[in-house]
Amino acid sequence: MAALLAPLAACSSGASPSAGDSAAGNSPGGKGTSGGADRPVTVTVTPRGQQVAAGEPVRVTATGGTLTSVTVTDAEGHRLTGRAAADGRSWVSDRKAVPGTAYAVTAATRSAAGTAKSTKTAFTTAGADKVNKVDWRPGAGATVGVAQPISLVFDNPVGNRAEVEKQLSITTSDGTEGSWGWITDWSGRDRVDWRPRTYWKPGTKVTLNAELNGTDSGKDGGWFVRDYSTAFTVGARQIVKVDLDRHQLALVRDGETVRRIPVSGGTPGGDRRSWRGTAVLMAKEGTINMNSETVGLANAYNKMVDYSMRLTWSGMYAHAAPWNARYFGNTNHSSGCIGMSDANAAWFYGQVRPGDPFEITGKDTKGVVAPGNGFGAWNLSWSEWQEKSALR
Repeated sequence: MAALLAPLAACSSGASPSAGDSAAGNSPGGKGTSGGADRPVTVTVTPRGQQVAAGEPVRVTATGGTLTSVTVTDAEGHRLTGRAAADGRSWVSDRKAVPGTAYAVTAATRSAAGTAKSTKTAFTTAGADKVNKVDWRPGAGATVGVAQPISLVFDNPVGNRAEVEKQLSITTSDGTEGSWGWITDWSGRDRVDWRPRTYWKPGTKVTLNAELNGTDSGKDGGWFVRDYSTAFTVGARQIVKVDLDRHQLALVRDGETVRRIPVSGGTPGGDRRSWRGTAVLMAKEGTINMNSETVGLANAYNKMVDYSMRLTWSGMYAHAAPWNARYFGNTNHSSGCIGMSDANAAWFYGQVRPGDPFEITGKDTKGVVAPGNGFGAWNLSWSEWQEKSALR
């Protein structure tokens, strides 16, 4: 259950009797100007009952008077905030009722003649028959490179994409322009990424608030039963330019080339070629076992590899490759990764951070990195990326 906030303040339009009532000498429980008895206010709350469907706002209406305050509280004491209409006759919660929750509603009212009253009611929502969860990047408190997207991968399908996207809010310290785009993750799951129009400005502070609690994913997706949030900072502007035709990479920081490193890319002419386009450093994984059978290259290799930096889910890395030393700077002769000497790899590993873009060029490659193969959204034009939003 997400934190729920304070109750509605009293509505000014119904806070006191009108001037005409005052002149007539009316008092609470007395006669109105027409001489009729003061009629009680009727309060209606929806949803109502037991085990009702979740996923809708709570609505409170008053007939024969106005609402002066509304409090909606769950069993844990969390309050659901909301807004009243200008005439004070209706109120609607900001958030939706969530699955498997008991709510108590207290509505304070004032009749046309000024009588104050409090009405209490309750309802419960049915539990979620299926729950959808989210895996998101980057993690809270991270400092990332200028190409890092905000990425949410869902456990179950998301059919109600527009409704889900409405609950996702991005706040930046400098008003960065960006857009959500729905894609298929390399794992086959539904995913939505937010990327800026251009690379982030260094120093930008970014916050994601995904207020998904109580949102239905759609058919076969289940309910979201919690909110998600993360905040991170953008670090220095570092771009790694990889030229596979010249067999070298250059680390460019704030427009200045820091170092050029001789490398060897993927072997031309087949499945061992490298990807081109913009890949984004996903993670620095250190020393890992690389087995060619896991990426569809039969038994070409199975070894421990140092200074491993993941660029795609399909298995392209930059890493130390001392066994390929004779090819650095002159020939592409790897199984798709970007290899370099131990010394250069150790230095380079210490300089880069997740979110740094690798802009890869070369004539004989196996294609452009797809949006869902790591963070390949930068290989789409801005207009192409915007079209992937469910709210366009």
